[in-house]
Amino acid sequence: MPSGFRNVVLFSLLALSWGGSFVAIEIGLEHVPPLLFAGLRYALAGMIVLGYAGVVTDRFRPTGRAEWLAVIVAGVFVIALYHGLLYIGEQYVSGAVAATIVSTSPILTVAFAGAILPNERLSAVSVVGFVLGLIGVGLVVQPSRAALTSDVTVGVALVFGSAAAFALGSVLVRPLDTGLPIETLQAWAMLIGAGVLLAWAFASGESLAAIEMTATAVLSYGYLTLVSGVLAFLLYFELLERSGAIQVNLVGYAEPVVAIGISWLLLGSVVDALTVLGLVTIATGFALIKRKSIRVLLRSTLVTGRAAVSGDAQGPTARTDGGRPAEQDAD
Repeated sequence: MPSGFRNVVLFSLLALSWGGSFVAIEIGLEHVPPLLFAGLRYALAGMIVLGYAGVVTDRFRPTGRAEWLAVIVAGVFVIALYHGLLYIGEQYVSGAVAATIVSTSPILTVAFAGAILPNERLSAVSVVGFVLGLIGVGLVVQPSRAALTSDVTVGVALVFGSAAAFALGSVLVRPLDTGLPIETLQAWAMLIGAGVLLAWAFASGESLAAIEMTATAVLSYGYLTLVSGVLAFLLYFELLERSGAIQVNLVGYAEPVVAIGISWLLLGSVVDALTVLGLVTIATGFALIKRKSIRVLLRSTLVTGRAAVSGDAQGPTARTDGGRPAEQDAD
């Protein structure tokens, strides 16, 4: 299979897996309390990914203070806070709307990096991109303004908070570049995050007795754990290896489109045109912020495509240490 076509297939499968997860969460929350749902999902997914890491890497557990700190930060922010707030928020807003709001996370990542990391100041154009991201969220909320309730407001705030937690965790992990294989880091982050989520669930009064063991609940849990929690991360690792982090970030703007389509097919939900406009506005903000990296990606794709036509394709070489592209957040 040609390299470019394989990348398109991986990208599409990843977008389908993660985009569908927002709808699966919405459906599953009818039968399972939110924090227990998220915690049980990542307890099993973490064990499976850890087993995978033990097979494909030479280090299946962190060693030293810096590596343990990295997995704790990722577990608390990227897994526990992100998914906890997302699952609670989806009790009040649809999966399609949640996916659109979460697509701000790459923009928020750049904003946090500019504020926290001394060598990543925001340019004027990046500030414009950040503002467009916030405007996009406002457009997503706007369709409900005529019947705006406190529940909707709470839901939007929680989901936006989940995107901010994910972005902040991504930035806080960067200075802790320990060389730990990404598969191992992800597995331990899942397990630590699952522990935090389950402790949070029991502290909030959620009970295992409240879980309704219906076929729908089992199917939703199975999809979230095995498809979007395990298979999708294997696709993520492969795409990261082949194409770098910019293309993986672009998946975030396909996920809301997938969520909107699946919501319509399974639930009959149709989003307002302003929600679609909000998604386009958020994606435009991201394009402004990452304009240089996107140009590099497009140029590399064109060169690879021409080389494939002439029979000289050598495959992607954008991967650097730790799976980070050479120009990460340098725009």
